Amino acid sequence: MERVRDLSALPKAHLHLHFTGSMRPTTLLELADKYGVRLPEALTSGEPPKLRATDERGWFRFQRLYDAARSCLREPEDIQRLVREAAEEDLRDGSGWLEIQVDPTSYAPRLGGLIPALEVILDAVDSAVRETGLGMRVLVAANRMKHPLDARTLARLAVRYADRGIVGFGLSNDERRGLARDFDRAFAIAREGGLLSAPHGGELTGPASVRDCLDDLHASRIGHGVRAAEDPRLLKRLADRGITCEVCPASNVALGVYEKPEDVPLRTLFAAGVPMALGADDPLLFGSRLAAQYEIARRHHGFTDAELAELARQSVRASAAPEDIRAKLLAGVDDWLSGPVA
Repeated sequence: MERVRDLSALPKAHLHLHFTGSMRPTTLLELADKYGVRLPEALTSGEPPKLRATDERGWFRFQRLYDAARSCLREPEDIQRLVREAAEEDLRDGSGWLEIQVDPTSYAPRLGGLIPALEVILDAVDSAVRETGLGMRVLVAANRMKHPLDARTLARLAVRYADRGIVGFGLSNDERRGLARDFDRAFAIAREGGLLSAPHGGELTGPASVRDCLDDLHASRIGHGVRAAEDPRLLKRLADRGITCEVCPASNVALGVYEKPEDVPLRTLFAAGVPMALGADDPLLFGSRLAAQYEIARRHHGFTDAELAELARQSVRASAAPEDIRAKLLAGVDDWLSGPVA
């Protein structure tokens, strides 16, 4: 049969992975024990928590679980461990390039302030690259729930550290709060400093939020973007401009954006010519990592190996990886597709 190549051997780039959400569940339990943190049962049961964030109460619960996990990251060595293990997991899933997304203000209180926290994170990434060989960079993300002036501070800091491995600027958290245009100055600062624009949109709200990311924040990538499937004209706009949607199928189902994996509009986006980069979002909370997202495309949407290879190529093309790494990964995709099936 044609669709039996090992998806963990398919070279790919991972462009949508949140920092704390990348943690191994076993690591979370060990850190919680280390610091005497009493975790919610949803994080200790050994199963992904039952989540549904399509209403405000559900999103609040999701954020509370995330905050509980983040409270276990207290020392530089905890950050080093998280980043190294995230790199190891990505390599196991065939990733050759990872852009991990972080809001350093969330870690600043325990790590000596905003600048020390960012430097700890960047040092951890440097160490992980040396230790694992994975290509890895950072995307700094502002929090939509905070004041736009905070986002401007983060954008300036991200630009200042662009030569240390920061490649992009994002906007995360509940897109039902805060207008995209409120953050336009922060994104202008980031773009003028050479960073790519990758805000979240089109997840919890509809196509309008994707349009806002394009019009107000001049997005070069959209975090999620799946709700664009509801607007054919928007799909054409994304396709014509080559704007990549960082689609996270398991996350979409876990948060109740779609009921079942087959409801995620992967085929609609793919058929419209919208580039996609499949991502795991928050494996700690959603229970699956990068290769599993490709497995969803195969199992629930009938993507052939040739189509899965094209998804991998799209992820590489949308990345900030240097040309030599891109070329190596793209050649690896061709080798995977031309190689033997299991």
